[in-house]
Amino acid sequence: MSVIDELLSANEKYLANPPVDYTNEDHHASKLPKKKLAIVTCMDTRLVNFLEPALGLERGDVKMIKVVGNVVTGVFDSVIKSLMVAIYELGVEEIAVIGHEECGMAKTTSESLTKAMLERGVSADAIKMVEKELKDWADAFKEPKQNVLDAVEAIRNNPLIPKDVGVHGLVFHPRTGKLTSIVE
Repeated sequence: MSVIDELLSANEKYLANPPVDYTNEDHHASKLPKKKLAIVTCMDTRLVNFLEPALGLERGDVKMIKVVGNVVTGVFDSVIKSLMVAIYELGVEEIAVIGHEECGMAKTTSESLTKAMLERGVSADAIKMVEKELKDWADAFKEPKQNVLDAVEAIRNNPLIPKDVGVHGLVFHPRTGKLTSIVE
């Protein structure tokens, strides 16, 4: 059975006996984050079903934006685009950048990614097209706390993000669940 088949099977079981009747929710209101907060965090698998409960968050509380290393790469990258919709369309008033200890991105380099891509059959010409962006992105991440500081600064200084939106930086530990504020 493939992973997708497993997901489809699990979904059938879920639909047969859902824990809550989500069909009767107010679907318009459920799009709006109750806490008026957007969280930019990492895609690390250890955060799934751990970060939210460790922060006391429930379904509908926040907009969750997950991207490798919680990295903001440019003035109009996907994180900024997501934040724009969250702020201008969905009422977000605060942003929390939550990095985490032991982030695998700290060991990733443009060289390691290039080698792996070549081994998987990606052409050198394709890699050459993104070589500068790859280096700027992968080689810039050195340490989770510094990366949070960099992301907070990038969001705060972004001309597309209004100055009245609070941007905070925090670091989460993926084994203990401890959250530490590093930027107010």
